[in-house]
Amino acid sequence: MDTVILGRTGLRVSAGGLGGGGFSRLGIDELGAEHAAGIVRAAYDGGVTFFDTAMAYGTESAVGLGLNGVPRDKYAVSTKVSCGKPDGTFISPEELSGLLDESLRRLGTDYVDVYHLHAVTAEDYKRVSETLVPALIKARERGKIRFPGITERFFADTAHKMLPMALRDGFFDVVMTGYNILNPSAAAAVLPAAREKNIAVLCMFAVRNALRGGEALKTEIGRIISAGQGDAELLRRYGALDFVTSSGAARSLTEAAYRFCRHTPGITVTLTGTKNRAHLLENLAALDMPPLPGDILARLEALFGGVDCVSGQ
Repeated sequence: MDTVILGRTGLRVSAGGLGGGGFSRLGIDELGAEHAAGIVRAAYDGGVTFFDTAMAYGTESAVGLGLNGVPRDKYAVSTKVSCGKPDGTFISPEELSGLLDESLRRLGTDYVDVYHLHAVTAEDYKRVSETLVPALIKARERGKIRFPGITERFFADTAHKMLPMALRDGFFDVVMTGYNILNPSAAAAVLPAAREKNIAVLCMFAVRNALRGGEALKTEIGRIISAGQGDAELLRRYGALDFVTSSGAARSLTEAAYRFCRHTPGITVTLTGTKNRAHLLENLAALDMPPLPGDILARLEALFGGVDCVSGQ
């Protein structure tokens, strides 16, 4: 697995990371913690050194179990704290501190490399940052986190309204954005500002339901057309991305989707998630492949370059 520098953190990590969220959540809900931990260890054995999870995913314990016995300086772990409560209020700095301690226990580590404020919206950003950034600073001073991060709520913020606020503030060393073939709008809305400040960018949503093909893809393209963000060619080829594979550029749409994200300038680590070891190895192989051909990238840009209304979910 190729390695990259995680922005201004200076950490060297794998260009492909294992994500503990998404629909699969490492299979922990269906197949249990031991199975999920096995996926984590298989990823490490396959060259992955960046592991992303979250309190809300329920996979922190699986990440900790899967990496048990691996020297702590051989991998980086990223986890997240949900800022909102079911009653519509936000956690306090004291609650964040307690939740961080719980995450550390589940992960079996004394510190996390990246600790994110999770799925923050533009409407909540100011209040959340004013309240919780001081708590992140204290946690960093105490050695419990190394670098602060923040993630967007991409399926509800497909046009990236929140992250530009965080990037302007410049406090967060790592951000997580949604980015994929169908909605590459982060290339303009997020990546230039991140690159200017050397802030690392984690890519989520590289492959979700739509980029596995079938009806989900048709549904998303229908939304693009309804929003007036699709051109005439897109309309004529309704639901079709088969030119990517029929041209021989990639063996599957999934492979192409991972390669698209992995080689976008400004994307630091592209995350993949799965509950199946064979599928994991296929995804890791795709992340280690060369960029898509220039003519394919140009056609994708013509089709989807103006899209910011779908997530691919």
